[in-house]
Amino acid sequence: MPVERLIRTVMISVERLPVLLDCDRQSIFNSAMSAACLGLEVDGVTGQAYLIPFKNSRLGRYEVQFMAGYRGLMALARRSGEISTIQAHEVYEKDSFDYCFGSEPVLKHKPAKYDRGALAYLYATAKLKDGGVQFEVMSNDEIEAHRDRYSRAAQDGPWKTDYVAMGKKTIVRQLCKFLPASAELQKAIALDEYAEAQIPQGLGVLVGDVETDEGTGEAIEQLPDKKA
Repeated sequence: MPVERLIRTVMISVERLPVLLDCDRQSIFNSAMSAACLGLEVDGVTGQAYLIPFKNSRLGRYEVQFMAGYRGLMALARRSGEISTIQAHEVYEKDSFDYCFGSEPVLKHKPAKYDRGALAYLYATAKLKDGGVQFEVMSNDEIEAHRDRYSRAAQDGPWKTDYVAMGKKTIVRQLCKFLPASAELQKAIALDEYAEAQIPQGLGVLVGDVETDEGTGEAIEQLPDKKA
């Protein structure tokens, strides 16, 4: 990503969310570098990625973390060269929707024309270049359970202001774990899971080193349950 483009996207993000200027400057730099290495824009407009402030309780300061959007994850999935199309959709109660897994999986969705009712499901599908199709489906209850378990900002931030987009990202992230993925996509998923759990990211995740807690320097083996 050209330096000028990176600076412009960061400035747009700061203009949209001035609280970023109150965060640790090194964390802003680290997050911007993460975006640049992955080739995703953090302007908050394209939906590819975002700069998200959070409080590092160990260090007693506010820091910025890189968080991919579902459009960013889909863009990285396409760059793998193995996927021809990938998409995510929401399903409402009055839509015609049916799916089944097994040796001959099927997914059919026809949105209702007018009043579609309440949100019921979210799904993501990907078509591989060899003709294969992979899809994942989660009910709205499953999305909420996932949010409540893993997100430390379940009742605030993007989960409150952009619930459907966060739900789409959750299901796309689940789908991507079963697709031929580039190293960049795997790193973006790891960074995104850290951001949602509000675990300091550091640059180790991005460059492929041992994942460590920026506050303690200790290796992090897995994401903890939010309630643990």
